[in-house]
Amino acid sequence: MVEVMNNERVKPFLKWAGGKRRMLADIRSCVPEHFRRYYEPFVGAGALLFDLQPAEAVINDINEELMNVYRVIESDVEGLIGDLEKHCNEKDYYYKIRDLDLSEDYKKMSDLEKASRIIYLNKTCFNGLFRVNKEGHFNVPFGKYSRPNIVNERTLRGVSRYFRENRVKMMTTDFAEAVEGAGDRDFIYLDSPYDPLSTTSYFTSYSNDGFSREDQIRLHDLFIDLDRRGAFVLMSNSATPFIKDMYRDYRITFSSTSRLINADGSKRGRIDEVLVTNY
Repeated sequence: MVEVMNNERVKPFLKWAGGKRRMLADIRSCVPEHFRRYYEPFVGAGALLFDLQPAEAVINDINEELMNVYRVIESDVEGLIGDLEKHCNEKDYYYKIRDLDLSEDYKKMSDLEKASRIIYLNKTCFNGLFRVNKEGHFNVPFGKYSRPNIVNERTLRGVSRYFRENRVKMMTTDFAEAVEGAGDRDFIYLDSPYDPLSTTSYFTSYSNDGFSREDQIRLHDLFIDLDRRGAFVLMSNSATPFIKDMYRDYRITFSSTSRLINADGSKRGRIDEVLVTNY
């Protein structure tokens, strides 16, 4: 573990669909005691990454906006904090910032300003839901929170310090490409968008590209390939018959957790999930 100063905390600073903070105890019980490098090709809010704080890691997400946030935090966290302070929790202002990606002004924004925009929207939008439409436009309505924590200086500085003092490679590519360098005794955590519990529950929040059954099959093929390379592989997914059957030759443990982020409030609550390992 990385030693962190008392005025800093290394933990997720974004709300993210599928975030693993509530599952961390179960996931920790599946983490190998010793490993070389850490790979997370669907990093999202990074709950396990920031919990383990590995000295060498490769993190990836297809969401370019998210990975830009991480890069800016690493390179200029003080500038980011300063820019976050300009935002206000007001409905008209929210929609002005939200709709910037529909205007030509968006192309003129710096990476720092784009990172500040995404953090602000995440803290003030409805239910902390990151969702884009087919055109790639962020389309979540205003959240009406009384006191959102827009500028979390302590955590942002802690995350920045972790990135700067360790070897953390950041990528925005296909999940299979993100783990091309993984090999013997490396640890890979696969936390892809989950197999839907029903035909109407697909959630494509991360980008304007969905994650299909064909992608789940491709992920399974990658799991087998990583196993052959001698890597430690841990995967989390929903406990659907499709997933349980596909990974029946590996060790499966079950976890039940609360899901607080869903566009449909009736679908929030406890769901059964699987943790699959090859060790």
